[in-house]
Amino acid sequence: MVPKLIEFVTHHYILSGIFVVLLILLLITELRRGGRSLSTAELTALVNGGQGVVLDVRSHKDFAGGHIVDALNIPYEKLASRMAELEKHKAKTLIVVDAMGQHAGTVCAELQKSGFATARLAGGMSGWRGENLPVVK
Repeated sequence: MVPKLIEFVTHHYILSGIFVVLLILLLITELRRGGRSLSTAELTALVNGGQGVVLDVRSHKDFAGGHIVDALNIPYEKLASRMAELEKHKAKTLIVVDAMGQHAGTVCAELQKSGFATARLAGGMSGWRGENLPVVK
């Protein structure tokens, strides 16, 4: 399969180049759409300063397995129906956390449409755990 792919790319280098450029543009658009990305240190500073609230959008089972201290848990699938619960935090930045960052951008975009200030944790809970930061069970 790889030799056929290499053959295709060498024979159709213009099409392959256009595909790569479009893929990069798509990635850039998706990253911008979700708002800014925070490091674990930036997340900690925002929360400790009273300027941020952690919103964990993983399933309840994953949340129960370990989460950031004082994080709110609203699963990704239930966000639209439970948006009213977040109104009391509108003055703060909602920091969206998921497993590895796959849903955080989409959630941030939805929250921004509703007037919330948002950011997302780079790397999600995997990044948090990767830095050996504390979790609550």
